Amino acid sequence: MVTTRHTAQLSAVELTEIRAFLDAAFGDFSDQDWEHGLGGQHALVREDGVLVAHGSLVMRRLLVGGRSLRTGYVEGVAVRPDRRRRGYGAEVMAALEALAPVYDVLALSASDEGIPLYEARGWRLWRGPTSVLGPSGPEPTPDDDGSIYVLGGEGLDQDAPIACDHRAGDVW
Repeated sequence: MVTTRHTAQLSAVELTEIRAFLDAAFGDFSDQDWEHGLGGQHALVREDGVLVAHGSLVMRRLLVGGRSLRTGYVEGVAVRPDRRRRGYGAEVMAALEALAPVYDVLALSASDEGIPLYEARGWRLWRGPTSVLGPSGPEPTPDDDGSIYVLGGEGLDQDAPIACDHRAGDVW
């Protein structure tokens, strides 16, 4: 069963457990990646007390067509390899998607492995070019084109350019 808790409600032991889980799941999970997933809601799935799946939803700003969108941004979605194909990823996503009403849109940067899960849940590929609002102004992020998915945001032109707020490390 999935539980949802804000970062502030997690103990130091739980945060250490989640960080170790994400380190193991991604292999190259940096301190900046960890920071990106903090400060929002975490969806946690445990099996016999052991963490088997995680995802978080943090607030970011995306800019589309001159409009600043209050965005729930999905970070750190992972399922333990030996527990995949049991619906845990879908449980995590359902818990995070349930928070959509407080945002203009939900968004994420999808790995190749995650795309089937997101598309099956109705997430749509953003077709327009991506950029980041960097310290010196907008900077194109062509390596991220074709990897951004959104849920909600009815009426947004998904062929339009989209920009994210700046942050250290991977901006998307």
